[in-house]
Amino acid sequence: MRVAYLPDSFHEVNGVAHTSRNFQAYAQRHGLPFLCVRAALPGVRGHATLATEGTVTTLTLPRSRAAFALEKDLSFDPLFARHYDAISRALHTFQPDVVHITGPSELGIFGAYFAWRHGIPLVASWHTNLHEYAGRRLGAIGRRLPALARAAEAATLTATTRFYRMACVLYAPNEELCAMLERRTGRPCRVMRRGVDTQLFTPARRTRSSAACVLGYVGRLSIEKNVALLPQVQAAVHNATNDAGTTARFCIVGHGAEEATLRAAMPTAQFPGVLRGEALATAYADMDLFVFPSETDTFGNVVLEALASGVPAAVTTGGGPKFIVQHGTTGIVHQADDLPAAIARLLQDPAQLQAMRTSARNYALTCSWDAIFDDVYAGYTQSLSL
Repeated sequence: MRVAYLPDSFHEVNGVAHTSRNFQAYAQRHGLPFLCVRAALPGVRGHATLATEGTVTTLTLPRSRAAFALEKDLSFDPLFARHYDAISRALHTFQPDVVHITGPSELGIFGAYFAWRHGIPLVASWHTNLHEYAGRRLGAIGRRLPALARAAEAATLTATTRFYRMACVLYAPNEELCAMLERRTGRPCRVMRRGVDTQLFTPARRTRSSAACVLGYVGRLSIEKNVALLPQVQAAVHNATNDAGTTARFCIVGHGAEEATLRAAMPTAQFPGVLRGEALATAYADMDLFVFPSETDTFGNVVLEALASGVPAAVTTGGGPKFIVQHGTTGIVHQADDLPAAIARLLQDPAQLQAMRTSARNYALTCSWDAIFDDVYAGYTQSLSL
């Protein structure tokens, strides 16, 4: 099957990009005909670049100077339509059997249009809860006017699910989202979880020898990730570990708009910035507990990377990470307000924490990218039969 894949993000540091890079690598490993059309990194200028390696063809498209930032490394280009001819030529030459998009980005809109125009089955995977971001991005205004935040969230959800209704088959990272999408779009939805590289992310990379307990966070430092909870966790842990005669500190990996606020509130925390590859794997392995307070993430790739590194995770009951963590076995799952106290209690039980480390690694060893993308291709077969 010839697959044209047009992701919202590819080169950046986020879940969509991470999944997209692994999807292309899967096609390369298995010799599958695969066209990936993606935007260049923000700030990269020049011309469209078409390249072929084995069975995989890539078309990389620079954004214009009119592009504006949605995040530190993620942009939207209102002039992206200037690449219409380049994208059309690549798609016509490739002759896809199915077009796969990941959301209502510049490329997602074009992919949906091309599929409709040429009668090609369209599939769409849901990676980001844009509607929840809309409510939280109102910030102080939304907190003062909660009705406005709810209205923004509802309107964004309606618009986004209407866009996804154009697809024949949908994918989402957990059962909860699949049920919502099927209800709102009338389209079948398959669960598309995430995999992890257990050779890169492994407890064997642990280099730390100090007795201090290290709590970690990896991800965007932004309001929708609920990072405002991290200082509360630090305060709860500080009180508990001081009573026990031990010390604890935070390692916060990533960047974003909330970094300055977190630095001011957590002066003892380490902020190494964005890490990749072995440096990131070592940072995970040197943690004792991974703290992920987000209630908007649809899956939480970073949580799975932590588990693969032998690091149990503390997550909230909101969003997708609760489907990864087995409460009491590979970590803990609590409502956001209860999470700081629960983490403090867990750190006072070293035996339980050690048992969770072993269970976390064992669970991650069962998560394979190949199995996940095999099922995606099975979904393509379903889309062609509709």
